[in-house]
Amino acid sequence: MIRFAKHYFGSIDGIEIYPIISLILFFIIFITMLILVFKIPKESIEEISNLPLENDSKNNNHE
Repeated sequence: MIRFAKHYFGSIDGIEIYPIISLILFFIIFITMLILVFKIPKESIEEISNLPLENDSKNNNHE
């Protein structure tokens, strides 16, 4: 099966550009996410980190 795929993809002209494009897209998305994470205010991070620990009885009306 691998030999078939190697032969099939080897016969396509210009296929070597797709791994380069995917690597560039990965790094663009990764760097963008890093920038966004570092720009989040500390207060927001603390609020989000405490969400699972808060009492959610106001959201659960069945009690």
